[in-house]
Formats: sequence, C-alpha cells, structure tokens
Amino acid sequence: MQGFFHGTGHGLGLEIHETPRISKNSIGTLKPGNVVTVEPGLYYPEVGAVRLEDVALVTRNGARNLTHFEKVLEI
Repeated sequence: MQGFFHGTGHGLGLEIHETPRISKNSIGTLKPGNVVTVEPGLYYPEVGAVRLEDVALVTRNGARNLTHFEKVLEI
C-alpha cells in the first residue's frame, strides 16, 4: 500500500523493539500474555505523515487495548 511500508508493531518489554514482530512478513505467533505495540503509520514525502500508537495485551480471547488516550483528528 502506498505510504505504508513498514510493520504494524512489535513486542514491548525491556528492549525498544522485541519479538514478536507484527507485519506481513512475521513468522511468529502472538501468544496470551504478549504485550505489543500497534503503531500503523502513513508516510508521504513532501506531504507529511501520521502515526497512531497503542499498546495492547494479547489474551486468550483476542486483545485488550491498554492505551486509554482519546484520538482526535486535527487538520
């Protein structure tokens, strides 16, 4: 997709970027207890960029967003 050229997120722990990686090329599996970033971004040279960042806990039934910050679009 134009403007979107990187992974969507990664594991969060003691290091800045940890496994599991979240991207179309990922080979690992998300497991209950994993804490991951979810940070999609769009980047367009000479126009600008936007990136949203959340932290999620992987559970047996899906995921729980741990970020409780209102997102407001301002142009």
